[in-house]
Amino acid sequence: MLLALLLALLPLALLSSAAGAQDNASLRPLVDALGKGSFSDTEKQIAALAATGDAAVVPALEALTNGDLYVRKSDKRVVIGKRAGGSLALTDPLTGEALESAPSSALDKIRVNNRLRRTIRAALGGLTLRAADTTTRRQAAEAIFKAQDAEGIEALDAAIAAETDPRVAKLMREARAAAVLASDLPTDEKIAAIDTLAERGDRDALSMITAVQNSDASELHEAAGAALARIQKLQAAWDTARNVWFGLSLGSVLLLAAIGLAITFGVMGVINMAHGEMVMLGAYTTFMVQNLFRTHAPDLFDYSLLVALPAAFLVAGLVGIGIERGIIRFLHNRPLETLLATWGVSLILQQAVRSIFGPTNQEVGNPAFMSGAFEIGQLTITYNRLWILVFALTVFAALLIAMKFTRFGLNVRAVTQNRRMAASMGIRTPLVDALTFGLGSGIAGIAGVALSQIDNVSPNLGQSYIIDSFMVVVFGGVGNLWGTLVAAMSLGVANKFLEPFAGAVLAKILVLVFIILFIQKRPRGLFALKGRAVEA
Repeated sequence: MLLALLLALLPLALLSSAAGAQDNASLRPLVDALGKGSFSDTEKQIAALAATGDAAVVPALEALTNGDLYVRKSDKRVVIGKRAGGSLALTDPLTGEALESAPSSALDKIRVNNRLRRTIRAALGGLTLRAADTTTRRQAAEAIFKAQDAEGIEALDAAIAAETDPRVAKLMREARAAAVLASDLPTDEKIAAIDTLAERGDRDALSMITAVQNSDASELHEAAGAALARIQKLQAAWDTARNVWFGLSLGSVLLLAAIGLAITFGVMGVINMAHGEMVMLGAYTTFMVQNLFRTHAPDLFDYSLLVALPAAFLVAGLVGIGIERGIIRFLHNRPLETLLATWGVSLILQQAVRSIFGPTNQEVGNPAFMSGAFEIGQLTITYNRLWILVFALTVFAALLIAMKFTRFGLNVRAVTQNRRMAASMGIRTPLVDALTFGLGSGIAGIAGVALSQIDNVSPNLGQSYIIDSFMVVVFGGVGNLWGTLVAAMSLGVANKFLEPFAGAVLAKILVLVFIILFIQKRPRGLFALKGRAVEA
């Protein structure tokens, strides 16, 4: 039975092979003609290849746009050539079969210019509009949209009629509208195309319709003007959403950097200028952990952050406890001296890191789940920023629970509100100070893990956030976690709305001036802590 089945299939296989050879035979002259004549002749041959509708010509066109298509001098055959040592490794552009290598002197490179590259992109788009893969069809429609190729209208009409995916069909209609604006079709079709692009509403559509508005076609000016007004209104709404998202993203970073400082500042009244260096230590701990994973367990690299988080917390927390026990406990109620001492510690830590790791930026990679982005309308959201926002809120919630529902949190709140009364009630305030400073430093360390995913890991990493952290703590209310959350998010959003008008530096100055004026009105910040020591 198997033998009979094989004998039955053999003629079909031979027939299929013969058909493929016949197809290649008909395409071969068209491909070989790419190496003849001027740029205009090459453009005509590209159109002829696109007209075949055969995907077998795609490798030849891709090689042409990449500068890898050559003519062999011996037989005038067009081949794909890739540099391999002192010669070129040759491949058949239709079959993919490896050919004998040849020196560069035996080949003539087929030259292309920018106009030909646009023509090739449009041709490739037309060839892939009917592909089985949805992603391929989407990319083809986007390529034709950007090229505004009027010659692709006919192919788009056929593809739109056959398309089953609504999202891809919408992209194809938009690509057709862009092509219609570049064609000589009647005015009513161009007005319909303008309406289609106005519904798309992005910056590409805006530039296309603006070009129509600036053209001499006065009959289209009214339609183009109305479409531009619609798009500009839509763009304003998306710009607002974009600023809010970027502001929340910045706010999550500020929250991570400031939340540890809010605890130590509230409990001990210490102006810790070395807080930024705790963030830096967390980032460098991440770098070291990732290096260990790269060398010893590269397949588990995506899990490196799960190890880096507790490691960074321990490293920064232990350094913080060491600073508190070695320096700060001798400087209680001497804020200016504490400020000077912690500033000196920050310089020592920065120089120590420079001596160990060097002054240049270190490479910290993103795991797979934090790479890439997705779109909501015209808003692009990167996964690393989204995960950092989620992480910041998770840390905030965990710290809030610890402060409200644990004995340690009760002791911290008691010392914050009235240190003398807490000591008289039997609370070991020196131990609370050490553990609180270690907790605040540890949280700064895990903030460094998050920041290493979006910022350069360098000895100066912490200095970029220390001033903003103090502004968040003062604005929100010293020692108040909810105030820290509201202040971080508010300042992040305010910065992003001010930057387009004032620039990044002036925006920070304006925010600082606002906080100074605000503190004049409310010296205790947004959410002031209540307690006998405070009220006194």
